[in-house]
Amino acid sequence: MEAYLLDWANLLLRWLHVITAIAWVGSSFYFVFLDSSLTPPEDPELKRQGVSGELWALHGGGFYHPVKFNVSPPKLPEHLHWFFWESYTTWLSGFALLTVSYLWNANIYLVNPANPLLSSGGAIGAALAFLVVFWLLYDAICRTLGQKENGDAIVGALVTVLVCVAAYLACAIFPGQAAFLLMGAMLATSMSANVFFWIIPGQRTVVAALKAGQPVDPIHGKRGKQRSVHNTYFTLPVLFAMLSTHYGWMNNHELNWLVLILMMFAGAAIRQFFVMRHGFKLGRNPHPWKYAAVGIAVLLGVLVWLKPAPQAAASAQAGGAAAVAATYDDLRPVLDQHCVVCHNSNGVAQKNVKLDSVADVQAHAQQIYQQVVQLRKMPFGNPGALSAEERGIIQHWFEAGAAVPASGG
Repeated sequence: MEAYLLDWANLLLRWLHVITAIAWVGSSFYFVFLDSSLTPPEDPELKRQGVSGELWALHGGGFYHPVKFNVSPPKLPEHLHWFFWESYTTWLSGFALLTVSYLWNANIYLVNPANPLLSSGGAIGAALAFLVVFWLLYDAICRTLGQKENGDAIVGALVTVLVCVAAYLACAIFPGQAAFLLMGAMLATSMSANVFFWIIPGQRTVVAALKAGQPVDPIHGKRGKQRSVHNTYFTLPVLFAMLSTHYGWMNNHELNWLVLILMMFAGAAIRQFFVMRHGFKLGRNPHPWKYAAVGIAVLLGVLVWLKPAPQAAASAQAGGAAAVAATYDDLRPVLDQHCVVCHNSNGVAQKNVKLDSVADVQAHAQQIYQQVVQLRKMPFGNPGALSAEERGIIQHWFEAGAAVPASGG
């Protein structure tokens, strides 16, 4: 019953998380586009009111005319929309999903039995520390250096180094799938923290000053804008990290930390292309094709780097001592240790796959080979729990004909 309820919680939280993430990313992308596409107003009345930019747009059969005030409007409107529920709900649902999917079963998903650096409790503490410590270091960098000369470039360089160090540590401490997911959660936590601690408080300060008839300090808008820009560059790396958990051949590579860094860098470079493309159309900057080219080149480089080895060489490497044809008797202990806990006849049969009988193993031989050897997705959440020798046993058993005892019992 517990597994059934956890599956429902996982489904509903994942659904909610995706919906709110779409809303958050969508609004973020829209406002980055808007800021990059605004042009100085032509109407003298708009100039008099303090409008710094305007845009005419057509969507859904209607014309839109958004304008941006440099610091604040001459009069605060009665109805003011705040963009924060998307961020908060995305983070809360994501953290709940992390808890249900990973923290709840830390011994399975956060601890690598082949190299157990931490206990379950220690792994949970380390996972939470990644979310908190990265934010504290990132925030300190922004607060101390962000307003200095060339502050944006300095902050960008230091945050890039910080992300690289975090990626290396995550992949050294946790199984590959968990490491990639935690890196995404770490960046997403900082994105939401930017909204909670800086962007919204700054906006509330501005609104309070307007209501009190006091002058508005433009520093609040500058700080909020800086953090908002950081969020837009974090977005594609976060989405990659979340999606990558489905691809064990990537997150369980022996240099998975480097794979993660390169893929995140490619995402940020491609995002830079889209951000600057709007300015190019208005003649504000050269065509940003170089950023897209760099991002695509990195992606292609990783694609070539991770290509599967020729079958014969891969077979010898994975098999090691098990390079000779493996039998069902060799296979059975591997399945019992790593697979049967989630695939059995006692009420836990993930994906309706049971592997605790000879007949079941025979029926699912192709799936076992595909998920464990080709895709490296199993054991789910911790494919690294299988040693090269154990994976080789599965590979050679299947390639030798997937023979089982004649009884099939």
